[in-house]
Amino acid sequence: MRIGLICPYSLTLPGGVQGQVLSLARALRGRGHDVRVLGPCDGPPPDAGVTPLGDSLPTAVNGSVAPIAPDPSAQLRTIRALRDERFDIVNVHEPFAPGVAQTAVVFKAQPLVGTFHAAGEIAAYRWLNPVVRWMARRLDARVAVSEEARAMAEAAVGGEYEVLFNGVELGSSGSPELLSERATTPTVLFVARHEERKGLAVLLEAMTDLPPDVRLWVAGEGPQTAGLRARAAGDPRIEWLGRISESDKLGRLRTAQVFCAPSLGGESFGVVLLEAMAAGAAVVATEIPGYARVARPGRDALLVPPGDAPALAEALRRVLDDGELRASLVDSGRTRTTEFSMDRLAGHYEAIFERVLRRR
Repeated sequence: MRIGLICPYSLTLPGGVQGQVLSLARALRGRGHDVRVLGPCDGPPPDAGVTPLGDSLPTAVNGSVAPIAPDPSAQLRTIRALRDERFDIVNVHEPFAPGVAQTAVVFKAQPLVGTFHAAGEIAAYRWLNPVVRWMARRLDARVAVSEEARAMAEAAVGGEYEVLFNGVELGSSGSPELLSERATTPTVLFVARHEERKGLAVLLEAMTDLPPDVRLWVAGEGPQTAGLRARAAGDPRIEWLGRISESDKLGRLRTAQVFCAPSLGGESFGVVLLEAMAAGAAVVATEIPGYARVARPGRDALLVPPGDAPALAEALRRVLDDGELRASLVDSGRTRTTEFSMDRLAGHYEAIFERVLRRR
């Protein structure tokens, strides 16, 4: 099949949807399909199989900031690419996101499969309900990445959804300079956008209860970066890495002893937990639905109530101090990731694409 994957968010910026789209494209190519990814790019495309559709514009969406491309030139590039590429089928991720995803749905030229990632409530779905319901009817099949994402989409526009959890590429390698060995110094890694719902402030508070030999790597940036750095100024244990590349992230995951995801909510699926488990890091995270579905509490990760800094500090201390517990979490986590392999997910999408084409 000749398959087009459309991502509404800038493919040159880190993000869960972007990572899933690029990884799914690689897995589908590995299964013998001709795949191109279409999406905004703020710089050179991340790989040869990407068609850039223009620069992005940061836009507030669902409690976060989404790098979408709403300008007319990007929409014209999208229409032209869909016409010229002659795909057999197109998979649009977040099909109602403003910009190129909506354009692909409105100017439908091939069979469309929509993948819904977001959970919670999006005000635009309520304000523009007749419009999004019309757009939803243009989709030939609908996929949701979690039960929460399915529930939101179902409540907003109705219809039936197949739940396909996100996947992780097994066997990925990180930066060679970071892969020599697991850190001997107790090291915790945080990777996320610095905004309230990601819980970095809670982790920094928890650090005040941890021993002086515990090191924290903080990757990413966002609207809270300056304030949080000022609050933590003077703590030499905290290293602010800024925005890091995908290979550097994997390298840090393979080097840190613990990966910490203290999110307060709004996560439909914990793919970053899968990445950490696949890289051999022990996981400490919050017990929110999107994470608890991925990491079984007490088996694959230690999960604590969101926003509870003392509980987070205690869980981090337990994992760092207890080598047997840490090894048990790592072994169970690695086994768990095989259930969410990207190749397995690509097989499910392949079956959906074939079913849609047969039906048409």
